[in-house]
Amino acid sequence: MLSVSLGPLSLSLGHVLLLGAFVLALVVGAISGRKHGVPIAGTLSDIFLASMVAARVGFVIQYFEYYQDNLWGIVDIRDGGFHIVAGVLGAIALTAWKLWRHASIRKPLSVAVATGMLTWGSISLLVTLVESSSRSMPQSSFSLMDGTPVTLQEAAKGKPIVVNLWATWCPPCIREMPVLEQAQLENPDITFVFVNQGEYPETIAQFINQHKLSLNNVLTDTGASLGRTTGSQALPTTLFYDADGKQVNAHLGELSKASLAHNLRSFSAD
Repeated sequence: MLSVSLGPLSLSLGHVLLLGAFVLALVVGAISGRKHGVPIAGTLSDIFLASMVAARVGFVIQYFEYYQDNLWGIVDIRDGGFHIVAGVLGAIALTAWKLWRHASIRKPLSVAVATGMLTWGSISLLVTLVESSSRSMPQSSFSLMDGTPVTLQEAAKGKPIVVNLWATWCPPCIREMPVLEQAQLENPDITFVFVNQGEYPETIAQFINQHKLSLNNVLTDTGASLGRTTGSQALPTTLFYDADGKQVNAHLGELSKASLAHNLRSFSAD
């Protein structure tokens, strides 16, 4: 499962786990804080916010070259660019400061923060271990624009493959298309495949011509089966498979140059 739907809103599984751990920390903090007669919900919120800011700053520093021509992109967190280690260090640093400055909240705050971090870390690790043994490239057959059937394995031609699930009515899909188009040109050793979800070739061709895109490997999936197979509840979703057909990464939502570069590093890590 890549995403979870909450009414009209879809969140990545990673975000759901993080929010769930934060809520659990709030509950534990409220119970522990009541016993000691001190409220710590505000302090926990400050720590959570600090960790998010630190994670974003860490990511931007690591990939700053991709933000130089678009500084607004630094604060545009829709690309999902966060550095996990920087975020954890930010949370630990502010927690330590709060514990040092306010002796009265030391015990309840320590219990709440430890509960949240341990819950998030252990469940995330468990999900990663379970999924790493089962995430392989779907065997389904799709169609090229001329109707020729093709599988993702055939399209990959033995190379690592980036599979983008998209639709013409999806605004973030439209915004990220130039990023993927450029990456396709700059990475000839990686196959990029664009699997349209639920639309017909005529609609897709009109969209490509309207936006003057030059895309290879545009496939049609009129039944939107790939989204169901991979557990994606939202568009755009981008999947990253190595040359052996094993999924090494996934990204829910819009890709920026920086977040795409981050995900492409999964191939060099193999």
